[in-house]
Amino acid sequence: MNSLIIRRFVGLQKWRNLRVSLQNGSSFSNSFSSASAADVSPKDGGKGETFKASSFLDSLRLAAKLTSKVNADSVLDLLRSYGFTDSQISSIIRRDPQVLIANTATSLGSKLEFLQARGASSSELTEIVSTVPKILGKREGQSISRYYDFVKVIIEADKSSKYVKLSHSLSQGNKIRNVLVLRELGVPLKRLLPLLISKAQPVCGKEKFDASLKKVVEMGFDPTTSTFVHALHMLYQMSDKTIEEKVEFYTSVGFSVDDVWAMVKKWPRSLTHSEKKVANSIETFLGLGFSRDEFLMMVKRFPQCIGFSTELVKKKTEYLVKEMNWPLKAVASIPQVVGYSLEKRTVPRCNVIKVLISKGLLESELPAISSVLTSTSEKFLNCYVRKHDDKQLVAELMVIFTGDRVSLADQKTRLEQ
Repeated sequence: MNSLIIRRFVGLQKWRNLRVSLQNGSSFSNSFSSASAADVSPKDGGKGETFKASSFLDSLRLAAKLTSKVNADSVLDLLRSYGFTDSQISSIIRRDPQVLIANTATSLGSKLEFLQARGASSSELTEIVSTVPKILGKREGQSISRYYDFVKVIIEADKSSKYVKLSHSLSQGNKIRNVLVLRELGVPLKRLLPLLISKAQPVCGKEKFDASLKKVVEMGFDPTTSTFVHALHMLYQMSDKTIEEKVEFYTSVGFSVDDVWAMVKKWPRSLTHSEKKVANSIETFLGLGFSRDEFLMMVKRFPQCIGFSTELVKKKTEYLVKEMNWPLKAVASIPQVVGYSLEKRTVPRCNVIKVLISKGLLESELPAISSVLTSTSEKFLNCYVRKHDDKQLVAELMVIFTGDRVSLADQKTRLEQ
């Protein structure tokens, strides 16, 4: 293929030597079967992996705001009663905590009972649900049954390599075949399984899928990353001509061709934005006081920002600049701060800083924006909260940091333990 896509990208890197079989009836090597076992079969027994109710509650609190209908202990007891191991429960929380938060123990029990009534063994049920917790977010009936069947086929094929037999056991054989091809290429199960029940087109059909996959591989995307799947989506939906037109438009507003492809490698959806969307984004950032060079730099470093709504960009930038007094230049140098949630990350952390400044507890009036916003939660807490000797102050700061998700009394109790 002589399109601009291939001309602008380097080779396949370490994936160039992968032999991707795109023929019906292809089998999987033992190495992939072995790798999959580690993906889908979490086991207990590792040192330090004891999973207690307290850590279960802590995980939920860190993941999302608890609602009054969530009884973590009852959910934990329910899952254990169905044979889920502690490490499998931990896996569910890490992969999709919202599923547990959005469901009561009663609703979860009803769904598990429904799946078990369909003939799922205890080991099958726990393995599949812990691998893809999203199943528990589906409604009882055809939706959850269809999702469960698809996941089961992929997991079984991943283990047994009985591709031909399994792919014909469902009506959507091409979809199964395509997902198995992606699996052989090295795409993790957690990125593949959601494609099975989605309406996304990239794993449908055969010829177009094969052609799109060939482009993605030749462009050098890493199959183990989410950008690989995003790129497949993009290339499946867009023709070579459309992509070339998109690239030409980006170059017309100040980006080089190399800039565009570097952006696509970071965020494949960069090419899906309309010309109007890109133009509006330029107008928004320039209107807030950023120079054109700063705008170009921000997009090259963090391509996602070009897709944000005008209202969102203004709200976040004005908070950082007017409320916190960080200069525009600081925001431009670390554009990912525009992508952080105001409610969950930016405001709670900044409120902690405000309190410390008001009490004269910071060496400098205002820390660097990177120190406050881009550091991990653990690093932020160690740097600005836990280091203080005043337990009452630490408890107050923790309440601010967690957004009042954890009561002050609870924080005091933990500090005293």
